[in-house]
Parts: sequence; structure tokens; C-alpha cells
Amino acid sequence: MFIETVLGVFVVIFFAMFFLFGEILVKLKGIGAILGVGLIGYYFFNYLSTTDMILVGLGFAVGVGLIILDGKFINDGIVGSIGFVVVLFSVAFAAPDWLYASYSIAGVVAGTLFSLVLLRFVPKRAMWGKLALADQLTGDQGYNSMNESYKELVGKEGTTLTDLRPSGTIDIEGERYSAITKGSWMKQGVDIYVSEVDGTKILVEEKNES
Repeated sequence: MFIETVLGVFVVIFFAMFFLFGEILVKLKGIGAILGVGLIGYYFFNYLSTTDMILVGLGFAVGVGLIILDGKFINDGIVGSIGFVVVLFSVAFAAPDWLYASYSIAGVVAGTLFSLVLLRFVPKRAMWGKLALADQLTGDQGYNSMNESYKELVGKEGTTLTDLRPSGTIDIEGERYSAITKGSWMKQGVDIYVSEVDGTKILVEEKNES
């Protein structure tokens, strides 16, 4: 039987994880869950006794549950990572030897990674939203902080390090900045001052023109 080969183990587990984690990440309307559970059950059925299949199946379910719990409510990634390790251990435990275990683990990892492709084509579920929001807020704060520091440059004097045609590099108090003129060209070594800052855009004018 195909499932009794290492390639068969890899393929079955790959698609099981692809559909199962795909269901967690995007709205597959339950189809991914049915296919994923069916395929992983088929793998367990072929390699475990009834008692072991129940125990390992429960462990696998707990691992998946931790991943869902983390993605839906906790949002710190730690609980989800623990759940993923439990899934890996459950799948590897069912394998008859280390070679099959290696292929089963590879199937879990590959299937999970490929399930991310579904995010581009299928509506997403609200998973790990707090982490995404935290990253966005951190980025916004960094951008705003940069804007504030650039605004402090208004009125400061410096020198052009390159020709400004009309953009180039300037030096202000030992720091290098990208700057732009108001349409005119300036040569390297010209004394300038910052006349205006628009976001992260630094506008400069020649000092002797002020």
C-alpha cells in the first residue's frame, strides 16, 4: 500500500496538514478540516493499535487545539508553538521507525508552510490579529518618531556631501541625511540650511540665499 512507504507517509501527512492548517488560517467552510482529519486519521489507523490511536489522536487534537487557542485568543505565539511541537511529536510517535518519523515530520512542516499560500486566494480568518496589530503599531510609532526627529532639523545648517540634482546627501552635525532642494541644483560642499520638513522629506536651501 502507498501509505506503507516513506513517500506515502510524507504525501498523506503533507496534505493532511495543508488542509487542516489551511482551515485554521482561511475560510475553507469545513472542507479543509474534514479532509485534514480524515487523512491524519488514515495515517494513524495504518500504524497504530486502537488504544494507541485513541491516545495519540487525543494528543494530536490537543496540539491543534493549542494552536487555535493561541491564534484566536492568546496571540503570543508561545502556546501555538507548544501546540505545533505536540503535533509533531504525535505524528512522529505513530511512525514505525526513525526514517518514517523523519518523513512524517517533514510532511507536517511542508504542509503547514504550503498552507500559507491559501492566504493569497481565500478569505482569512481572524487569527493572530493582536500580533499583527502590535507589529503595525510598532511600525507606526517608529515612523512617527522619525517624523518628530526630522522636524527638529528645521533651521539647522549643514553641508552638501553630494551634488543635489535636486536630491542628494547632506551632513548636519555629523549625521548624514537624504535631502532635496526646491528644484534648483547644488554642488557638493555648499553650505545649506533646512527650510522645511514634510514627513521624512527634508527640503534645503543654500545658506547665502536666506
